[in-house]
Amino acid sequence: MSYDELCDFMAGLSQPPYRAKQLFRWLHRGARSFDEMTDLSKDLRELLKGRALLSPPAVEKTLRSKDGTVKYLMRLSDGNAVECVVMPYRHANSLCISTQAGCRMGCAFCASTEKGLARNLTPAEMLDQVIFAGKEYGRRIGSLVLMGVGEPLDNFDNVMRFLDNIRRPEGLGLSHRHISLSTCGLADKIHMLAERRLQITLSVSLHAPEDSLRSSLMPVNRRFGLSVLMDACRRYIALTGRRISFEYILIEGTNDTPDCVRRLDALLSGMLCHVNVIPVNATGRGGFARCSRQAVERFCAALRERGLNVTVRRHLGGDINASCGQLRLNGWRHTV
Repeated sequence: MSYDELCDFMAGLSQPPYRAKQLFRWLHRGARSFDEMTDLSKDLRELLKGRALLSPPAVEKTLRSKDGTVKYLMRLSDGNAVECVVMPYRHANSLCISTQAGCRMGCAFCASTEKGLARNLTPAEMLDQVIFAGKEYGRRIGSLVLMGVGEPLDNFDNVMRFLDNIRRPEGLGLSHRHISLSTCGLADKIHMLAERRLQITLSVSLHAPEDSLRSSLMPVNRRFGLSVLMDACRRYIALTGRRISFEYILIEGTNDTPDCVRRLDALLSGMLCHVNVIPVNATGRGGFARCSRQAVERFCAALRERGLNVTVRRHLGGDINASCGQLRLNGWRHTV
């Protein structure tokens, strides 16, 4: 429930508004039962047990990388499971969460899509990843990336409700400026997101600067080609004033050529954006080869010479299959 909906629910139980605030706080602290909510009366706790259901996830498995990255497998109430990843940085601990159980986008380089989509996650199941990963990790989560399993904009309404709940001061109070949302390029949903004028960071998975190559890597491009996608991105920037981060998975001999540099420059010229280059990670899909460090540096240097703002994604969690494109790769049981 949103905070306002919870207030209405509690009012329906003849409870004053401050009780809704107490309950909302308990839920965002990771209470697993109403009995833990000790500042609520026993009678109210018994009433809530008869009227509401708590279904916190079980943290079933944990993997720790030598670089400090930690990956959790969380079992949901229906037997499905999701992965989320804590990544330590100097400025803050960042959490990558999943928005769907599985994915139907079919990107050729991504393991998360291999078995398709089981179902969308609820707003509560997204929040639970933040709450219980933070409890398990034992340190504050300072930023979020919606870049785990699933396509966030394919679960639009639930993700929007999650984004509203997570910033509420009565709960976790996490500013949208500390949240990034990644999409494979659902242009119609980018238009809808733009209308909301949220202050999140939008990351668009580009991965190729021309339609035929992008369609071979990302089936979504057959529905929303680059011209349609770029129009949506320009409108998003115009309405929000926010810079877009274009993610570009670099694959040796595929999208790392001088012609790709030229086309990418032409595609993004004049846009308020930056390019986040991600050397492809091993997933067993597509037989894609990772570029050498020198080749990555040459590609980035060529883009910078043309005036583009370029960064290289820090490689974290590769030894536990927690890097970009690797979630659902490790043989953990994700469905019943």
